[in-house]
Amino acid sequence: MENIRFVPTVLNVVYEKGSPQDATFLQEYYALMKINDDPLGLWLKSSQIRKASEESDQVLLTLLLELHRKVDKLTHVLTSDKPLLLTLEHSAILGAIGHGYVRFDSNVLVMNETYYARIDMPIFPQRHIPLFIEAIDECVGKIVLMHEDDEDDWSAYMMACERAMIRQMKGNGSEY
Repeated sequence: MENIRFVPTVLNVVYEKGSPQDATFLQEYYALMKINDDPLGLWLKSSQIRKASEESDQVLLTLLLELHRKVDKLTHVLTSDKPLLLTLEHSAILGAIGHGYVRFDSNVLVMNETYYARIDMPIFPQRHIPLFIEAIDECVGKIVLMHEDDEDDWSAYMMACERAMIRQMKGNGSEY
């Protein structure tokens, strides 16, 4: 565990003991992946539309897509008695992240247990990242299952945290 490079951060996480074989957790895991692959999102990703949209403002298109997704979520909340997300037993704060690892602020994990977790990522578009982690000690978990697209966003967020940490260290060093 000494080789894990952690970057400090503050992320909200909800979690519960569960494995990738648990159908309930797996269903939400795949449902959260599909939120980003809704019909409008897939339509905008198609090569014909991408080529046609080169002349338009990509930021505006992204904002409209996110607005559409929010309307879909509101419609679901108003018309369905089924919650959009599972209610998980525990919530905590992640104090640091690494490539393939998470570190909780406190000792909340049971060694060698597997957990299903959902992390609120402060990225745009903001979303929940579902993953499965295996506890390697009381506060560190190894990510054992994460969507490929989420891995890219995870790495980008981790690099942004590293850059912020480096800027802060440089700023503190120049004050002396």
